[in-house]
Amino acid sequence: MSNISVIAGKSSEELAKKLSGKLKANLVKSQVRIFADGESKITLDGNISKKKSIVVQSIYPPVDTNLLQVLSLISKAKENSSQVIAVIPYMGYARQDREFLPGEIVTMKVLGKLFKGAGASKIIAVDIHSTIGFKHFTIKTKNISAIPDLVQYFKKLSLTNPLVVSPDQGGKDRAQEFAQEFDSEYIALEKKRDRKTGKVQIKTKNVEVSGRDIILVDDMISTGGSIINATKFLKKQKCKRVYVACTHALLMNGAEKKIKKAGVTNIISTNTIPGKTSIVDISNTIAKAII
Repeated sequence: MSNISVIAGKSSEELAKKLSGKLKANLVKSQVRIFADGESKITLDGNISKKKSIVVQSIYPPVDTNLLQVLSLISKAKENSSQVIAVIPYMGYARQDREFLPGEIVTMKVLGKLFKGAGASKIIAVDIHSTIGFKHFTIKTKNISAIPDLVQYFKKLSLTNPLVVSPDQGGKDRAQEFAQEFDSEYIALEKKRDRKTGKVQIKTKNVEVSGRDIILVDDMISTGGSIINATKFLKKQKCKRVYVACTHALLMNGAEKKIKKAGVTNIISTNTIPGKTSIVDISNTIAKAII
């Protein structure tokens, strides 16, 4: 029996399978039954290592169900293994990392307690929305970047004088990192979001993008509002094709269709969240972070 077990949560089965192959680890699958009232009943299939277990589960919608399932998996792994590493490729609740408005609960603080209480000794996330959230955790944490993997994919495309663009100033560092790896220029658009209505407007005036292919870089796409606004703005400035590179493609409420309608040629995301656009595999990057 291997010294390492990879326990596959239902939300990340394929990624867990790939990761177990990279680590030459024993794969433990989970069978999940959801009762009529929404409760999850999990049964594990396979031998859990006494030494080290790696639980793999992304916390995407249904967020609360996937969160409770991963905590249950960690708890079960801890009964058998002396060390439990939780790989949470997409960390739900990462946007709730501080009190923006009076009375708001900082949910990441709650998650820090839950993961520790369940028995995790370390958390590994991929491109967490904000590393501030991890400051609320008392166990070891590691945030890894999917940008090198995404860049490798884009290097294979024949792009015309490409420009890397962040849809907002918050993603400026991400765009810069992507551009350095990709060996191109980058810019970050300025946007204004109304905290109460959520409405977004681009404040940037004119940019020189005429005839250039654009790579819009973001960490996650939920409803696609920022990407749609940025695409419409760039198309008005006579850019050529627009590609989207993101780590986590949630694509809620028909976002993919809306993004394509706005003029995006293709959405390229990683397999932190399984889906049609998830064509970049990050299991190797996760494996390196574990070793």
